[in-house]
Amino acid sequence: MSRNPFDDAPDLSAAHADALFASAAAPAQTNEPTIGSGRNLDSVLRIPVLIQVVLGSATMPVANLMKLGRGAVVPLDHRVGEPVDIMVNGRVIARGEVVVVEEDNSRFGVSLTEIVGPAGADTHG
Repeated sequence: MSRNPFDDAPDLSAAHADALFASAAAPAQTNEPTIGSGRNLDSVLRIPVLIQVVLGSATMPVANLMKLGRGAVVPLDHRVGEPVDIMVNGRVIARGEVVVVEEDNSRFGVSLTEIVGPAGADTHG
């Protein structure tokens, strides 16, 4: 018959356990910067994120995908004039209109028309 290794463990009172966990959860009092300090916040604000503008999407069988060639047109689910989704790291954060960048007519940009709130806050979409 196997023996339970926890049988010999000392019993901890609730107060003792609370004190142990409180000291483990409390931050150490040092002069080193913490996550919320200005210096570390600056480091976080410099982290690059991937911004993508989604014009639309399409679904098709692999057989049709294999038939695509130069000049083929893939119809998307968004219509001309509908707002496009602006995504940061895979999450929609805003919607906007595609525009031509004024300084350089060979590039597109996006004019933001709507900022999307936190997940669950948007009730109509």
